[in-house]
Amino acid sequence: MYWILGLLCLYILQTAILLVLEYRHPDRAMAWLVILLALPAAGIVLYVFLARQYRRKRRIKRLPEGVWEGLRREMDRLSDLFRPGGQEAPEIGEAPRLLGLLGHLPEAPITRGNTVEFYHAGKELFPAILQAMDRAEDHIHMEYYIIRDDGIGRSFRDMMVKKARQGVEVRLLYDGIGSIGLPEEYLERLEEAGVETGCFLPPMAALAAKRLNYRNHRKITVIDGKVGFLGGLNIGDEYLGLDPKLGFWRDTHMRVDGDAAYRLQYTFLRDWYLAKGRLLEGARFFPGQESKGTELVQIVNSGPDSKRDAILEMYFSAIAAGERRIWLATPYFIPEGGILLALKTAALSGADVRIILPSVPDSRVVYWASLSYLEELLQVGARVFLYQDGFIHAKVLIVDDRLATVGTANMDMRSFFSNFEQNAVLFDRHLVDRLAGQFQLDLRKCRELEASEFQGGSVWKKGKEIVARLLAPLF
Repeated sequence: MYWILGLLCLYILQTAILLVLEYRHPDRAMAWLVILLALPAAGIVLYVFLARQYRRKRRIKRLPEGVWEGLRREMDRLSDLFRPGGQEAPEIGEAPRLLGLLGHLPEAPITRGNTVEFYHAGKELFPAILQAMDRAEDHIHMEYYIIRDDGIGRSFRDMMVKKARQGVEVRLLYDGIGSIGLPEEYLERLEEAGVETGCFLPPMAALAAKRLNYRNHRKITVIDGKVGFLGGLNIGDEYLGLDPKLGFWRDTHMRVDGDAAYRLQYTFLRDWYLAKGRLLEGARFFPGQESKGTELVQIVNSGPDSKRDAILEMYFSAIAAGERRIWLATPYFIPEGGILLALKTAALSGADVRIILPSVPDSRVVYWASLSYLEELLQVGARVFLYQDGFIHAKVLIVDDRLATVGTANMDMRSFFSNFEQNAVLFDRHLVDRLAGQFQLDLRKCRELEASEFQGGSVWKKGKEIVARLLAPLF
């Protein structure tokens, strides 16, 4: 009997040490510790295939020395970069410390000379992307988490086929899990026309490599190296509001013309190499820009191959710098501990903290966990709104009048630590005002969540919230 207890204690100690060494953030370590202790055999299998950390892809290390660094230097040479500490626009100069923090994020310089346009629904975005693709002269690069073989998915397929037959180089990169339902016939039709396709971490290969948990959540289109699209919308009919369960799909996507498009191109080339093992080179991927814009845009990437959690750092720095308002729209709300503390501190200091979430959950565990976090925020004066007119999938943060971010990263642990994500940070006041205006329109379609709704809950309800919150970092 004693030897069994001894082995159990040794197992617990070994597990705790392993988790502390593997994870830099305690929330996820604690969640896995609970799984491993509650389900020792199954937990170990799940941990090995879903949770092991890796920070640098071996393929990146096998590149010729300095290739990526040389590419970044060339982009910097071609780009009109904003230098924190140099000559600043008046509204930017209000937050030099924030700019200093954001300016030192890895591989994320702030570019000048851009033009930005926003889209808030699939019916606005998809025709704009298809039109831009139709005007492509040299190449089209597309990278998406989800691509469906449905009405809008076939429209994109037909456009890719058309442009490839015209002699334009077309490449499509899709995620192995997000697009797991994409049929071979869809890809064969593309490849027969000359479109190159790549699968990012195919399920079986990812399982064998113990990397099934790492997904490419980015949504990028780059055309001729001059025009780029990024944001929250994948390619599928549900993003046109055709899903009877979710209804209207409210999202935020953006187009950028100018030097920031180089950063989207760089991301695609890097991810293409990870998926295909082939480096795409050529000055034509980074042509001279024609945009006459003046807007500042910073493209921030993060993922399991990064040494730093750049998007998490960006969110924390922006929220911590907020003084008057912090408005957040996100489909999921499982904040990292530092982010939660920053939001609570802002609310306690008198800032107008508002969060818009869907009223229709697409994950019960995430929904129950979110409630426990939201209750904490309501208690310190933050306001929470539930979107009633369908499903809101936008990932938008607005801080005062000085900064906003749009992208693919949700306010959850998976986006911060497991997925390959991409966000754009915007600094021009008129862009921030446009996003704030849309946020106010969304508020009209919301129901405000009251603190009183959490009072008198059953033990069963509270228990579900506690368990869900404990396990939520894994989802």
